[in-house]
Amino acid sequence: MGQPQGAPFDAAALKDVAYEVRDGVALVTLNRPHEGNALTRQMHEDLEAVWAEVKANPEIRCAIVTGAGERHFCTGASVSGLSTDKPGSSLRNRPLEEVVRLTPYQNKVWKPVICAVNGLAAGGGLHFVVDCDIVVASQTAAFMDTHTTVGQVGAIENIGLARRMTLGGALLMTLVGRDYRMPAERAHQLGLVDLLEPTPQAALARAFELAESIKKNSPQALALSKQAIWGAMEEGYTRAAEAGWSLLRLQWSHPDFVEGPKAFGEKRAPAWNPDPDARR
Repeated sequence: MGQPQGAPFDAAALKDVAYEVRDGVALVTLNRPHEGNALTRQMHEDLEAVWAEVKANPEIRCAIVTGAGERHFCTGASVSGLSTDKPGSSLRNRPLEEVVRLTPYQNKVWKPVICAVNGLAAGGGLHFVVDCDIVVASQTAAFMDTHTTVGQVGAIENIGLARRMTLGGALLMTLVGRDYRMPAERAHQLGLVDLLEPTPQAALARAFELAESIKKNSPQALALSKQAIWGAMEEGYTRAAEAGWSLLRLQWSHPDFVEGPKAFGEKRAPAWNPDPDARR
């Protein structure tokens, strides 16, 4: 089992996920390279604990998700490690938000999160690709969906694919199944990948470079901007704009709203206030 609910976060207690913080940037590594970093119940529990820590820790300004090794980012669900028919399981009768809690978006993390795709991302591994804010991939990476090949419905990750890239690209991956691997270059052309780098190491290094730039910006402005943009994907244009207007006005009473222009005029680095409830 994972960490007890309500217990202090302990990175050493994680089993299928590696976690470290580098100068305000959380590095989350899917850490089962012997099985293609496939998803297990333990990994699911580890990730819930990690995302809770990323949300709660004010020292963390940005996060990066990647996979261990160079061959696989995440190859989907582990056949031995995930099942809906285990004793005590009632997944069929539980809502999505209670069952699928793998990604920052599913855990309502409004701090920026970058996905560094180091190798093959397949099936459930696509959750992270479609739910992170920025996707950086190695040219050696590939993307594949195998749900229909093994008699399952391609739905949650696949809807994310259709939202993130073209409808045709999402259907190509979904309907052809394991016989089609989308190369990283093609995924970049279709918008599934935002930045393409030559190697896994270069992709991770680029992710850290982006994180360093993100850290320079107002934490509260980043969080509200992220909420506005992701929220727009769930609403019609008019309602999304109205919601964005509400979030924009919320920032007007935060100290960062004054500090940003003041620091710019004084040609100095801004002193951001990380407290989302701070008011001027």
